[in-house]
Amino acid sequence: MSGVYTVAEYFAGIGLVRMGLERAGWKVVFANDISPRKYEMYRGFYPKSHKHYRLSDIYDIPQREIPAATLATCSFPCVDLSLAGNMQGMVGTKHSSAFWGFVNILKVQGDQAPPMIMVENVPGWLHSNKGEDFRLTVQALNDLGYHCDVFTLDALRFVPQSRLRVFLIGRRMEDSTRSDCTGILTRSTALLPNSLRKSVISNSDLLWFSGIVPEPPALKGNGLAEIVEQLDDADPRWWSQEEVDRHLVMMEPSHHDRVMKLAQDEQTHYRTFYRRVRGDTQRAEVRPDEIAGCLRTAVGGSGKQFLIQAGQGDVRMRTMTAREYARLQGVPDRYSLAVNGVHALTAFGDAVCVPAITWIAENVLNPLVETLESSWQIILQPQTV
Repeated sequence: MSGVYTVAEYFAGIGLVRMGLERAGWKVVFANDISPRKYEMYRGFYPKSHKHYRLSDIYDIPQREIPAATLATCSFPCVDLSLAGNMQGMVGTKHSSAFWGFVNILKVQGDQAPPMIMVENVPGWLHSNKGEDFRLTVQALNDLGYHCDVFTLDALRFVPQSRLRVFLIGRRMEDSTRSDCTGILTRSTALLPNSLRKSVISNSDLLWFSGIVPEPPALKGNGLAEIVEQLDDADPRWWSQEEVDRHLVMMEPSHHDRVMKLAQDEQTHYRTFYRRVRGDTQRAEVRPDEIAGCLRTAVGGSGKQFLIQAGQGDVRMRTMTAREYARLQGVPDRYSLAVNGVHALTAFGDAVCVPAITWIAENVLNPLVETLESSWQIILQPQTV
């Protein structure tokens, strides 16, 4: 891609979509979010962001403040779509329904709306309200002239975190009669798991296009060992032996045996776990591999993720640090973590995996932008930074 193409970033959070896109040559010219704490983190890494960042409800953004852009991104709140949320879906009054604020902006922009969009959310988006939420999303974008492509991508292809997300790519097309989802349905399960295949087939009457989406890379590296902060033995963030024993008792026998076997190894191993209530009993559920579970907002009893260090006859436990959360999202250590720890955990748990966004930009967005109709050339004209 020659030059720099521009992005309007909605639900910008702490700037990880921006970080991923910039690595592929894009430039954010507008950003919006409603959270002051997230903006504080965003501004800490992008100190000149006050020039383009609008801190407000998406419904309150004055249209005159939004410049023309090649791409609009929308990582709308997932709490009403997630199994960890309340599953209200797109009709949730405070969260995922904010998507319609994004649609309203595109509608008001009319011919000046970006020729490309990227919408991202959790897999629960596909089946919330019996699949109706996903259909409404695609249909609303179709009504604005966007044909849609869709695929999933798991962060574990890039970092040691299991984090599957659904990405919907929209491109405005002058011919509203052209539609084809056959190419989407030929993709592998890495890009098209069964749940997404069913969603596309059941909505085949909507307006689709099949872009070029290559197979994502295989995970490389040494798992959690690459992101763990090495704390001193005396660091107070390590739990007491009493607390460690309490959590060992909370484990199912198979999970307990797995940890104790690792403890007897001469090498040091790392595992993560969440606390879950199963029936009336709280459990410590340990992953079997050196991959972190999906990061979540650090609210409620099951929001935080915990770390186990086992080996050389010892088992230690603690809450994962904000820096470890950042590394699991592919964020460099120069990113400031001045915000309170719980708020930082929540912000990273609510964000995207940076290298996954870069991969999408390089392999999907950049090639697509070159194929858009000539009528978009004013907006697509590369800008220099």
